[in-house]
Amino acid sequence: MKNLICSLVGHDFRITKKITNYVSEFQCIHCKKQMSTNGNGNLTPLTSKQREINILLQHIHKKKKKKTAKFPTHHQ
Repeated sequence: MKNLICSLVGHDFRITKKITNYVSEFQCIHCKKQMSTNGNGNLTPLTSKQREINILLQHIHKKKKKKTAKFPTHHQ
């Protein structure tokens, strides 16, 4: 029944995880299908390889944010 809803009206994706400012992971509230944004901003299926990439990307993003917070740049 859940897949029928998605077949008729399309998926209803909600953000489940924010990786960076531009990359997120999504899940359909009806059929639980998981997707992620790719480098171009398009939705792609969340495969195990994509999940690994997202984990590494999130790690790098957090490290960069932490470093930037310690050493803010001064603009004149």
